[in-house]
Amino acid sequence: MELSQGDAVGEEAQGGEPVPTYTYRPSLLGAAFNFRLTEKGLAYQAGRRSGVVPFRDIRLVRLSFKPASMQSKRYLTEIWADGAPKLQLVSSTWKSMMEQQRQDKDYAAFLDALHRRLEASGARPIYERGSVPLLYWPGLVLFAAVALSLAALTVRGLQGNAIAGAAFVAAFLALFLWQGGNFFRLNKPGVYRPDALPKDLVP
Repeated sequence: MELSQGDAVGEEAQGGEPVPTYTYRPSLLGAAFNFRLTEKGLAYQAGRRSGVVPFRDIRLVRLSFKPASMQSKRYLTEIWADGAPKLQLVSSTWKSMMEQQRQDKDYAAFLDALHRRLEASGARPIYERGSVPLLYWPGLVLFAAVALSLAALTVRGLQGNAIAGAAFVAAFLALFLWQGGNFFRLNKPGVYRPDALPKDLVP
């Protein structure tokens, strides 16, 4: 199934009813990724790949927080289905070499429609939130170890009257705790109900 790159959420469709649609550009030079919720299932065109995934074939949906260097408020939805590649929907899109634009409203609307369609179809996928546990917990341990090391360096600097050095490390520690702490807080592994999407992962 081929989809045009100009699609947007709420574009008109068959029978006068709007077809929930979401489009984003994952890279500046690449083609836009397009997704539609049709009567047959989730239709997608992602680069050279395209097709329609029946809702009943979707076995896992995962929501997570994935900040990028140019977009600190960036969310990701990953969809696994039988007989289809892993599909990814990102809440921001590339607009220029120096800008990624947030699409919070369209992203949230499409996710809400997707979950309602899954429920109505009788599909019973697993709904997960956050990171994969095997990656999350070792990462959290490493994060805590680095934070403690930076705190120890700050204390040693103060004890040695290296005020400027201690201030620099303390400032870096504060930034590290703010960014890293937010990432691990939002990406704590868990599950959610399709009728109660996690508000901290749906902008």
